[in-house]
Amino acid sequence: MRQTEQAMLRYRDCQQEIDALLRRFKPLRPIQVAPGERIPGSFWGDPEAGLIGAAIYLRDDTPVHSALHEAGHFVCMDAARRAVLHTNAGGDDAEEDAVCYLQVLMAEQLSVVGMRRLFTDMDAWGYSFRLGSAAAWFEQDADEARDWLLWHQLIDGEGCPTWRLRC
Repeated sequence: MRQTEQAMLRYRDCQQEIDALLRRFKPLRPIQVAPGERIPGSFWGDPEAGLIGAAIYLRDDTPVHSALHEAGHFVCMDAARRAVLHTNAGGDDAEEDAVCYLQVLMAEQLSVVGMRRLFTDMDAWGYSFRLGSAAAWFEQDADEARDWLLWHQLIDGEGCPTWRLRC
C-alpha cells in the first residue's frame, strides 16, 4: 500500500455520516462488513465498496471515495440495470463522468470530507483525468458531467443532489 493510500479517509472515519447520506438515496442501504471479511460485490476487490442490488457493502477500511463512487453508480444507472445489479455497475463514459461529479457533490455533504479532501484521495488512489487531477477535471472539464446530472434530475440548478435515482 502506498503511503498516500494509508492516509485516505476511511469509512470508519465518518461511518454514521456516510450511512445517513447513503440512506437518502432510497432504497440504497449501507451494510457493514466485519473486519477481515471479504466485501461482497466489490468490483476492485477489498477494501473497495461493493454493490449488489440495493445494498452497498462497506468495511471499516473502505476508502470514503470508494463508498461515494459506488453509491454514485447506484444513483446514476437506469432502473433496468439497477434491478440486476451485481458487482459491475457498467455504464458508458458519460455516466462514469457523472458518477465522479456526483461523488464530489456527496463529499461536500460530509463534514469530515469535503471536495478538496476527496480530490486528494481520488488522486492518491489513481483516478485518471485528462487534465491530470480530480480538482482540475472538476473545475475545468466537467461541464458535460454536470449537464448529464441536471438532464437526469439528479442534481438541481445549484449543483446540489436531489436525492433521486435515475429512472
